[in-house]
Order: sequence, then C-alpha cells, then structure tokens
Amino acid sequence: MVSVSLFLYFRPDATTPDAGDNTGTNFFSQFNPFGTGGQKPKVDTPPVDVSGYTPPPEGEIQVVNLKKVSSQPIAGFVTYQKERLVAPMPILTAVETVPSDVETSPQEGSKIGTGTPKPTPPLTEFATTLRYVARETGNIFQTFADKIEERKFLDITIPKVHEAYFGNHGEVVVMRYLGTDEKTIESFAGSLPKEYLGADIINTKFKGEFQRRNILDMSISPDTTKIFYLFENGNGIVGITLNLKDNKKTQIFDSVFTEWSPWWGTEKTITLSTKPSANVPGFAYRLSPAEGMPSKILGNINGLTTRMSPDGKTILYSDNNLSLYTYDIGNGNSTTLGVGTLPEKCVWGKVSDVVYCSVPTSIPFGAYPDAWYQGEVSFSDQLWKIDLKNGNTTLLIDPSTTPGGEEIDGIKLALDENENYLFFVNKKDSFLWEFGLK
Repeated sequence: MVSVSLFLYFRPDATTPDAGDNTGTNFFSQFNPFGTGGQKPKVDTPPVDVSGYTPPPEGEIQVVNLKKVSSQPIAGFVTYQKERLVAPMPILTAVETVPSDVETSPQEGSKIGTGTPKPTPPLTEFATTLRYVARETGNIFQTFADKIEERKFLDITIPKVHEAYFGNHGEVVVMRYLGTDEKTIESFAGSLPKEYLGADIINTKFKGEFQRRNILDMSISPDTTKIFYLFENGNGIVGITLNLKDNKKTQIFDSVFTEWSPWWGTEKTITLSTKPSANVPGFAYRLSPAEGMPSKILGNINGLTTRMSPDGKTILYSDNNLSLYTYDIGNGNSTTLGVGTLPEKCVWGKVSDVVYCSVPTSIPFGAYPDAWYQGEVSFSDQLWKIDLKNGNTTLLIDPSTTPGGEEIDGIKLALDENENYLFFVNKKDSFLWEFGLK
C-alpha cells in the first residue's frame, strides 16, 4: 500500500447532485432548450415483445453470479487485465550446466559441473482487475473480479470526490470535486505508481496537476489515452482533447450553445448530444477528433439521450417516454428494442452486435429524463441482454429477487475486455457491483 496525502479539504455541499448521473459530470443539472426543426428517424416494427417474457419453470435452479464489489460508495472505476502469479515465486536453485572452462562439444571425457543458478519462470495468468476511487476519501482500491479481496492501492486525501475517470488502462486518474467555495469544479489528474509482478510497489510517487477549473463535462477515449472536455470561455463553449501520455492539449470544438453532453464512443467519433429535457427537442452530432466540424446525426426528439456503438455505425437512443431504439446512421432507420430505459444505463459489446442494459421493472409517472437525473425518481432494475443480430432480448437477472441482491438503479455499465463480466454502479448508494456473464 502506498500512502500519499494531497490536502484538498472542503466542507461538503448538502445540495451536491447525485453521483449516479452518468450522462457526464452535469454538476448543475442544466436543461436548456436547443432550437427546433430536423427530421425524426423512421421507426421500424419492434423485433421482440418483451412483455411476453416467461419465467423459468418452478423448481429450476438459477445460478447466481451477482456480487457487490466495493465496501463503500465509489466515484468511478476501471477494468483492465493484470498479470498475477498462479503459484508463489520459485526459489532459485543450482542446476547442472556446462562450466565455461569445459569443452562444449560432445567429446569423450568432457566434464559436467554445477554452474550458475538458472531460475524457473513463474507460472502466471492474466485476470480481470477492478480499480476504483472511494467517494468519501479519494483513496484508490483494487481487486480481482473472480476473487473479491478489496485492498487499498493508494492513500490520497481528497474528500468528497464527485466523479473519477481512469486513463491509460488504469495508470492515470482524474478526480473531480467541488472546491472550498462549494461552487468551483476542480479537476486533478495524477499518474499512479506502477505494479510489478510478485513485488510490492517501489515507486511511491503520485505525480499530477490541476486541470482547468470549471470543466463542465468530459469523456475518455476508447483506448483510454485521451480525454475530451468542455468549458465555457465567455463567448460560448470550447472542446479540448487532452493526451494523457504527453499532456498535449488541442482545441477541436467551439459553440455559442453551451448545453452539450459528450461521449467518445469510437476512436474517430465523439458524439455531442444536447442536454436532454422532456419537453425540449434534442439533437445529436458527431465530431471528428482529427478534423473537427460537427455534423448532425439525428434530432427533433424530445428528451433525446444517446450512446454511439463502438463501430460508429449505430446510435442507441431514447426519448422522453424512455423507449429505447437503435438508429442506423447509414440508412436513417430506427428500430425499437422493446424495452424502456436510457442509453446511459446500457453498454455496447465490443463488436457492436449486442447491448447490455439495466432496465426498470416499472417507470413511475414523471417528466423524463429530468425526473431521474434530478433524483426525483429512482428505479428498480433488471439486467437484460439485447442481441441486435437476431432481435432476441434476454432477461439475465433481477437483483431485487436474487439471494444476496438488492434493488439496483444501474448506471456506468462496463464490460471487461473478454466480456466475461458486466460491471455497474448502483445509483441509489454508489456501490460497485459485478455480474458474471459466463
């Protein structure tokens, strides 16, 4: 364990928004209008009727693979592959080798002696690992997914972290919180110590720096090496990419309209959606990090929220009824998926053929998505898998009826590299959970 103190104390704000809002930072929950016009996408016939789901026969045993990972509320997490020992490191022993002063050719009378010890390589494997930031303290913890043993990785004193993002495959962390004036949004980015196989951490330095104040929203690139963030400059809003490897900053976007939600869904495309509200037409644009110049994808949809697929060909979106759709960018057609939820409560599979979603069992009356963002409504969700190739929609688990489970309002869904696990945070209390898919 590394102990590092970064003294950044402030008094908690009792009105701080719920950390569960996964549309971005959205510290101030602003929902402003954005124009009119535009064409709604054509909607195809739904491929599946979810209401026809039939529970398994009575007496059938359900294998439960749902686990609470963190012992405390978290501000953000990352999953990555980490090498670990399968067995303890071997003890070095002398082996029979040919001494340097002996002929190495196979001649009669050659001598074999005891040479320099030759170590046997240790048996290792790569395992899915979770690293996360404790909300109350800023301390960083980690554990393996297949064996939950939470341990403190780094001790950092940053009270009341609202959001945390990990970059460079878990080697960089950006922590976001309110400053001492309870109004200024601070963002601190630091590099974490490296780990070495079978050894304690030697490098105890935690290097970092403060980023621009009052960054409104940000999103990590798919390869985790860059961040796109937005801030106001007096004339509107500016979008910057930050390279986490060399700290290079590049402006790629500006707009007089300030209400944007970014999502870096593919290496070549950042989706910019207008901040959603139930009675306001929403629009979605795609922005190239290399070229800039946003272009409209779809719009004129009240309550619009979106998530771009990893291949950049399809957008997952919902409206103010929380009806979930896919939009084919190529042909302009939309298809309803037969479930009611928000894209922020979903995650794409890496080849864009499947979507996993946290789906409310019921949706109370209200103005959506506003009521959910503002904490007026909380859901009790089930986990669903939607296969976009054949239209099959499968209920994976209902956490509220599972032994050891509880009511979940799932956000920040993520898959591990091999898609063996589905991870999510419960918006109700900010605890981290995992569900085994295989």
